Amino acid sequence: MDNVHFPHRHLLGIEGLSPEEISILLDRSESYVEQNRRADKTTRILHGRTVINLFFEESTRTRTSFELAAKRLGSDLINMAVATSSVKKGETLIDTAMTLNAMHPDVLVVRHPDSGAVQLLSEKVNCAVINGGDGSHEHPTQALLDALTIRRRLGRLSGLLVAICGDILHSRVARSNIHLLNTMGARVRLIAPKTLIPFEVERMGVEVFHDMAAGIKDCDIVMMLRLQQERMTGNFLPSIREYFHFFGLDYAKLANAKPDALIMHPGPMNRGVEIDTEVADDVGRSVIREQVEMGVAVRMAVLELLTDNLDRGRMSAPKAAAPAKNKPKKKRSRR
Repeated sequence: MDNVHFPHRHLLGIEGLSPEEISILLDRSESYVEQNRRADKTTRILHGRTVINLFFEESTRTRTSFELAAKRLGSDLINMAVATSSVKKGETLIDTAMTLNAMHPDVLVVRHPDSGAVQLLSEKVNCAVINGGDGSHEHPTQALLDALTIRRRLGRLSGLLVAICGDILHSRVARSNIHLLNTMGARVRLIAPKTLIPFEVERMGVEVFHDMAAGIKDCDIVMMLRLQQERMTGNFLPSIREYFHFFGLDYAKLANAKPDALIMHPGPMNRGVEIDTEVADDVGRSVIREQVEMGVAVRMAVLELLTDNLDRGRMSAPKAAAPAKNKPKKKRSRR
C-alpha cells in the first residue's frame, strides 16, 4: 500500500470527515473494483487478522458484503448472530464489548438498532470498529458505496443535484448520504410526506420538498428509500397505495429529472411501494445492482485502511458527533 493513510481508528460515521478523507476511502475502493471482477479475487493483505461481524439487527446485504470483503482480503471471519439474543444496550452491550476485546480481534463490524450504540462499544475495545448501521443515525459504508457508484458513472460528486426520496425520518442511509454529498460539494434535496421528514432537517444544508415532480426537477441522481415500517410506531401514512401515487418513482415522475438521471436504491426494495418495477430494472438508468458491487470494494478498502492503522499507530479519535445528540433522533420522539 502507498503512503496515503486514513487517519482514524474507527469508521463510526461520515459526519466530521473531510473531503480529503472521503476521497482517500473512495480512491482506495477503486483499486478493488477490478480485482473483484477477476477469477482470483483474493489477497493476503489481512492474513492473520480477525474480523468479527456483530449484528444486533437482521441484515443480508451489509453482512454478506462485509463477509466477502474480509475473506477476499485473507482474514479470519466470525459471524455472530445476535439479532435475536437478549443483548440490547447499556451494561450488557459493554459486557459484550469487553468480552470480545479479550479475544483480541482486529476489527469489529457492528450493526445495532439504537443510535449511538456502536460509538459506545468502540470506546470499550482496542480494535478498529466499523459502523454497519446504528438506529436512524448513520450507515457510513452505504454512503461511501453510493458515492463511488456516482463518481464512477458521472466522474464527479461536486456540483451534482441529488434527490433523496422516501422515509427520511427513519433513514440512517439518508443521513450519511447528506453528510457525504454536502461535504463533497453536491446539492441535496429531500422529498417525502411531512410526516416522514425530521424536524429542522434544513439545518443539515438540504432543500425539502413535499411534491415529487418539483423535488426531482433537473436532478442528476434520484435515490429512493424504502418505507421502514418496522420503525414506525404511529400512523405516518394514509395507505401504501396513496403513498406510491404521490411518492413512488415511476416514469411519469422520473420525466421531471434530467433525461440521463441515474436511479439508486440502497435495498431492500419494496417494488410497487417506493419504486415501480420497470424503473427499478431499467438497465440504462438504474445503478442499483452496481451499488451492491461497489459495496464489496468499499468495505475491502475500509478494512484495509483501518487495519493498516493498527500497524502504523496512526489512530486519532474519530470526529463524528455524538449520536446521542442526533437531532432527528430526538425530534422523532415528539411526534
